[in-house]
Amino acid sequence: MKNMAKYERPEVTVVSGKGQVVIPQSVREKLGLKPKTRLLVYGYKDAVIMKRLEIPDVFEDLKALYKKIEPRIARYGTLSEEEVEEIVQRHRKARR
Repeated sequence: MKNMAKYERPEVTVVSGKGQVVIPQSVREKLGLKPKTRLLVYGYKDAVIMKRLEIPDVFEDLKALYKKIEPRIARYGTLSEEEVEEIVQRHRKARR
C-alpha cells in the first residue's frame, strides 16, 4: 500500500449517446488540457487511454521561415529550390 500515495482517487464519468466523455475538471487542470487540445485515443484491453497529442504550429513555423527567407530574397533576388531547402533544414535543426 506504500505506492498507493502516487495514485489519485479516480472519478467517474459517463459516455453520452454521441460517444462524448467529460474529463473531470481536476484532471484537465492537472494535465493542462484546454479547449481544442488534441488527444490520441486508443483502447487497450478493457481501458481507454488518452494522451495529449502535440502538433506543431505549422503557421508559426512558416512565419519563422519567411523571416529568414524574405531578407535574403530582397538582397539577392529569387532563391533556388536548393537554397530554400537548405534554409528549411537549418531551421529544423535549430528547433531541435
